[in-house]
Amino acid sequence: MKTFIAATLISLGGLSAAQAGSTYVDGHYRRDGTYVPGHYRTNPDSSRYNNWSTQGNTNPYTGQRGTVDPYRSPGASGVYGNNLNRWRR
Repeated sequence: MKTFIAATLISLGGLSAAQAGSTYVDGHYRRDGTYVPGHYRTNPDSSRYNNWSTQGNTNPYTGQRGTVDPYRSPGASGVYGNNLNRWRR
């Protein structure tokens, strides 16, 4: 196990733990013309608990603390809200 951990750390090279779990998103324009500047985000996965926006976590790039309740139902309105109603009309 120690060998695996050492090999993983070596393969990551100079990357910090935050950089290893993040992806850079290039800046882009939305359909309505709003510009969204480039930024880092956590790598996509199925967990709601390891995102920087989740309560108890802090974004290592901005220092901003998470505010999203990870126990809130995914179907509830909010960050994890369901926008399907908009398309059902």
